[in-house]
This record gives sequence, C-alpha cells and structure tokens, in this order.
Amino acid sequence: MILYHASTSRIVKPDVFHSRDKLDFGKGFYLTAIRLQAVGYAERFTRRGMEAFINEYELDEVTPGFVIKSFPFYDEEWLDYVAACRKGEMPQPIYDAVAGGVANDKVFNTIDLYFAGVITKDEALGRLKYEKPNHQLCILNGQMLDRHLHFIRAEKV
Repeated sequence: MILYHASTSRIVKPDVFHSRDKLDFGKGFYLTAIRLQAVGYAERFTRRGMEAFINEYELDEVTPGFVIKSFPFYDEEWLDYVAACRKGEMPQPIYDAVAGGVANDKVFNTIDLYFAGVITKDEALGRLKYEKPNHQLCILNGQMLDRHLHFIRAEKV
C-alpha cells in the first residue's frame, strides 16, 4: 500500500517520537493513502512561508505480529477512541497502528462541541453520520515502522 506524509522536511526514517501529543489516534507517525489529502496538509506549511514535502512510503501488505485497528465509519467506537486520545488517555486495547477518518475542521467542530458538553454523544453521532470519512493511518509502534514502512521518495511542494 502506498502512503503519504506531509512535512516540512524529507523523512527517510520516520519514528513515533516526533509526533505531537493528544492527536486523533495518539502519538505516532501519521500517513494517508490519499495523496491529495497529503498535499492539502503540505499547503498549510507553504501558506506560512515554510518548505513542504510529500513523503511517499510503501507499507507491506502483511504485517505479521502487529495489530491494526480500522475505523471504517465515524461511529461511537471511533468517537470514544478519538476522545480518549485527544484527552491524552491511552485507549484499551493498545494497537500497533490505527486507521480511520480524520477529524477535519467540520468533524472537529462536532467533536469540540461534544467535548465541551454543548451537545450529547447522540447529537454528535447524528451529525457525524453524514460525514464521509477520509483516511489516516497512525503507526504507533516503532518496530512496525522500522520493519514494514519503506521510504520511496520525497517531493517538494
């Protein structure tokens, strides 16, 4: 599977340590299978006058010994997982990688209202059911990165 990561630099050897805390799926290395989505993130850097790169990788189709959790929909399980991660909690069970929709601006607004107690979980889920998930993969396990994610190239945006 080909995956992309937007950054201000070439990242030949990614790791899980340079990620920010309290992101959608926790602290890890984030990628997407949607190149256009990565370009959109890279453009955030260029708008601030920074260099931007689209790093391209191949993830082995078979990752024996590693557990990947997939959230195909914005549902209650996804919402609970993202809520825990954004609070800095480590949801159980612990996965080596997590795939699912990105909490983009529109989705994040709903989540923010839910976190603030302005809307209930049911109201948040009611709003989210109309959103089509885009894609992100967060690799949380450094050994999985080292063994199964292979740098192909980096393209300056």
